[in-house]
Amino acid sequence: MTRFVLAPLTWLLCAWGAQAQTTTPASAPEPRPAVSLGSSKLLLTGGVSSIDGAAGGGLTPWAVTGSYATAGEIGGTAFITRTKTQDYALNVYGAAIGVMDRFELSLARQEFNAGVVVPDTTLKLDIVGIKARVAGDAVLDSDTLMPQIAIGAQFKRLSPGPAVGGVLDSVSAKRNGVDFYVSATKLFLAQGILVNGTLRATKANQNGLLGFGSADKTSYSVKPEFSLAYLVSKNIAVGAEYRFKPNNLAFAGAAFEEQAWKDLFIAWAPTKNVSITAAYVDLGNIVGHTRQTGGYVSAQLAF
Repeated sequence: MTRFVLAPLTWLLCAWGAQAQTTTPASAPEPRPAVSLGSSKLLLTGGVSSIDGAAGGGLTPWAVTGSYATAGEIGGTAFITRTKTQDYALNVYGAAIGVMDRFELSLARQEFNAGVVVPDTTLKLDIVGIKARVAGDAVLDSDTLMPQIAIGAQFKRLSPGPAVGGVLDSVSAKRNGVDFYVSATKLFLAQGILVNGTLRATKANQNGLLGFGSADKTSYSVKPEFSLAYLVSKNIAVGAEYRFKPNNLAFAGAAFEEQAWKDLFIAWAPTKNVSITAAYVDLGNIVGHTRQTGGYVSAQLAF
């Protein structure tokens, strides 16, 4: 577990160091400004916590960084999410740290109740995420066509249990995988509209809950993800998401075919410290159970 967490931390620190070297002249070094706890962002402009832990929508990451921290500030979030369809249930909890509105480190655990297929079985997926803003500023560039752009990676490790593990071994699905993504978020502040597009390179089956890759597909797939949100009032946003997914296990039979995930959501933030998101979700086919639709509720604390 230590190596699992330290690998993305090393990447994040190297990126921070590289930025410092390029922005500070070598001949006249300036002291790094102090970083303090803060929450200077506008309400809801940090997104909510996605099921993978990164800041964004419920299903997909955005280019924004978690918390309400801006330049010179550090902030954090913690969340818990419950998704229930006709046959399955998914619980997720995690936390994220945003640093200077530039970097994000997130941790999440997904617990998927698969008892309808294998009695008394819960699949557990641990996710360590990193994100770095590389261009643009969602708020400061809101009156231009320039989006905020971020790159990120999600390091995932699955604990499937012996029964499901045996099935995954039979199709050569791995227990560990890494998703890489780039997100572009455009905020039209005057109109109260946010548009996000993400390209994800992944080997994950059902987001990693059924392992990574297969005997039939060992390479990465690049899939798009889209979000649209509208600010109804200063503390309420509504929107929709659509996330395409790979279909690595389709060769094993129709029961293992995957379909896109989608949702319709409403997010309410009575204060900067608390937000609640509710959604209707359509997760498509999941291991032989078709058209898995249901509800999603998530609560986030920000500090």
